[in-house]
Amino acid sequence: MKSKEFNIKLNGLSNEELNEMLTNTQSELTKLKMNHKTAELENPLEIRSVRRNVSRINTEIKKRELQQSTN
Repeated sequence: MKSKEFNIKLNGLSNEELNEMLTNTQSELTKLKMNHKTAELENPLEIRSVRRNVSRINTEIKKRELQQSTN
């Protein structure tokens, strides 16, 4: 999924859904890292995209927190 599409998807989610998505994505990243250490992954670049998705989710959560604190 492209980054712009992913960001648009994040904008439509509630805070609870974002937190749930964050935990799911972090667990997926952990599994990918573990599999990469023990065996060869089919596509090792997937780790990079999942890691960036975690960062995008964290950025959206932080942005919302800052918006709430300024209001």
